[in-house]
Amino acid sequence: MRPFSEQLDLPGVTPSRQKRSRETTGALLAAGAEMLRRRSLAELSIEALCAEVGATVGAFYSRFESKEAYFNALMALAARDGERRIAQMAADTTGRDADLAARCRQLVGGVIGWMRAHEGVLRAALQHDDNRPDKWTAFKQLARANTERATPLLLPAMGKGRRAAKTRAIAFGFQVVLGTLVNAILNNPGPLSLHDKELEVRLGGLLRQLLEAEMG
Repeated sequence: MRPFSEQLDLPGVTPSRQKRSRETTGALLAAGAEMLRRRSLAELSIEALCAEVGATVGAFYSRFESKEAYFNALMALAARDGERRIAQMAADTTGRDADLAARCRQLVGGVIGWMRAHEGVLRAALQHDDNRPDKWTAFKQLARANTERATPLLLPAMGKGRRAAKTRAIAFGFQVVLGTLVNAILNNPGPLSLHDKELEVRLGGLLRQLLEAEMG
């Protein structure tokens, strides 16, 4: 992912032409994303965030309209990175001749990699939006985009015929995968956590089995 300081054309973020000011804004965003891995959004204080990067509270509010605007910027950055990863997978021609198992592993691994990179922000967004489901729209759209980009990569490996039914199976498969990952981020019920390599293997295998059942 590109440095935060290079991705600051965001709503609620005061633009700056000075490199040092942009770097401070980027440092505040990077520090907050990291701190949210260990605490909730409610527990993230602006004072502690500023102390982490050596900035003043005044410097924070000269860049962000509010704490809400700051968090919205973090969510927007995570969504952009997800879109970029999806686009890269869709544009990668090296795996076009791979079998269904290999494609499932690649796609599931890509989704898990994105969630690991933004785990704290995603968890905070899910917790924060329990009573504000509209704010999760960006990630719902990203989930749909993930499925849409994955579909033309998976369909050729599922054989000819019954295209509509197979497309539906792919959508359901990704619903199962994403639901499992959201549960791992929010609740970590075990036995596998988001950071277990085995989770990639098993979810990739689960997606393959769901699609093979439709093929059969």
